[in-house]
Amino acid sequence: MIHSRFLASVALSALMLGATPAISLAETPPDTLIQAWSIDDIISLDPAEIFEFTASEIAGNSYETLIGYDPQNVSDIFGKAAESWTVSEDGMTLSFKMKEGRTFASGNPITAEDAVFSLVRAVKLDKSPAFIIGQLGITPDNADAMIVQTGPMSFDFKMDKPYAPTLVLYCLTATVASVVDKKLAMEHEANGDFGYDWLKTNYAGSGPFMIKDWRPNEAVILERNPNYSGDATPMARVIYRHIPETSTQRLLLEKGDIDIARNLTAEDISALQGNADVKIESGVKGSLYYLGLNQKNEFLSKPEVRQAMKYLVDYDTIAGTIMAGKVKVHQGFLPEGFLGAYNENPFSLDVAKAKELLAAAGVPEGFKVTMDTRNTPEITAMAQAMQQTMAQAGIELELIPGDGKQTLTKYRARNHDIYIGRWGPDFQDPHTNASTFAYNPNNADDATSKPLAWRNAWDIPELSAATDAAMVEPDAAKRAEMYIADQKTVMETGPFVIYAQEIEVMGERKNIEGVIVGPSFNDNSFAHVTK
Repeated sequence: MIHSRFLASVALSALMLGATPAISLAETPPDTLIQAWSIDDIISLDPAEIFEFTASEIAGNSYETLIGYDPQNVSDIFGKAAESWTVSEDGMTLSFKMKEGRTFASGNPITAEDAVFSLVRAVKLDKSPAFIIGQLGITPDNADAMIVQTGPMSFDFKMDKPYAPTLVLYCLTATVASVVDKKLAMEHEANGDFGYDWLKTNYAGSGPFMIKDWRPNEAVILERNPNYSGDATPMARVIYRHIPETSTQRLLLEKGDIDIARNLTAEDISALQGNADVKIESGVKGSLYYLGLNQKNEFLSKPEVRQAMKYLVDYDTIAGTIMAGKVKVHQGFLPEGFLGAYNENPFSLDVAKAKELLAAAGVPEGFKVTMDTRNTPEITAMAQAMQQTMAQAGIELELIPGDGKQTLTKYRARNHDIYIGRWGPDFQDPHTNASTFAYNPNNADDATSKPLAWRNAWDIPELSAATDAAMVEPDAAKRAEMYIADQKTVMETGPFVIYAQEIEVMGERKNIEGVIVGPSFNDNSFAHVTK
């Protein structure tokens, strides 16, 4: 293990941005996949806390969730750490059996005790993704009674209502349902934290790769897990280099100094089309680009202002020029491809309509407002485009740049005016987005549930009740109708300007094979990559 860590450290040291090797690399090492990506959104590596795109992908390649699905056919649900499950007659208990003979990277066996520990731990730590389990009626106070080991390799998962079984199973595909090595985590427990302080920067999983090192705003190193129960990964390691400059990513890709570039702009993609040494791979994601309008702001709290801003975005220019090939116009909170997705796009750039709405709101001359903007080229370009179109109606938009961690932290504290963000579904059931865009059971600053509606201080008891009703509706067609109604309500009255659905694009060297671009970032897989 010391030998592999040394090799990874040497590889990283030679490849870090700013390093000047004595010999220019003609190609990357044959057993190492090197990616350039902007990874400044990583806050934690603990599955109970991970809620960001980059860390979700890393967890998806290094931990195993209880349940999985085929990224090419998300309706094909199967057990990962779990072998099988049954649903009780009253629909309020799922009984799981774990797969036999599997081990964590540490060599410790994977048992039902680890699964129970992982789920209860996530609920009791109560970090951002805990609501995925908590929404099923499980709280820090009752978790021990609701998630109960029934044998060495079996446990019961109890709920407060008979939720649609597929909803529950999809919840258990989320990163927060990753199975954590209880013995290893508790060896590093301090002050009753379930090993949380240690797991923020360390690893206790069983996936195809192990997390060996994280250097914030520099790199993440994954190494092959020798104790993985599946096929051994062809790559001995995967290195994520933090390179926020897209032009640098493109240059390194063209030279062969990296294998994959993750943040290429539309211009970069166009320029690479004729390069025989590079290929472009893409896949439609469930991720949405949107603006969150804080209802604590005196102007943004006016319904007419919220609607006016939806007519002050040049959707077609963003999708067709700024983000060409990387997004498509989409304005509903459920991505295309989900049950109940509403694929009509009623808004377009209409300055005259916006001015009418602003006049009706009592601010005919407009107003000044700030927008927190992650300082990546594409987010900045989209924000600047909105700044220009909103100015046409008198809305003066001041952009406040910051890195991913800075802007997210401010947003989660409800200290923003407007936030330009990107939201990815946590699981493949429509409730994943309904429960954040159309749900806010407690709008108090000290609320425990903090969905996007809460972050934007949108108090919606009636819509929250409608979202609750949809999650227990057993009839799929009726559920779809309920979610369409919810989306229309959000479009008509909500503090969200949803404007695009993401198409993830990766620039790859021509010899790279086996990359899986999934619908969610934790579905992106490099376990079968070869060169």
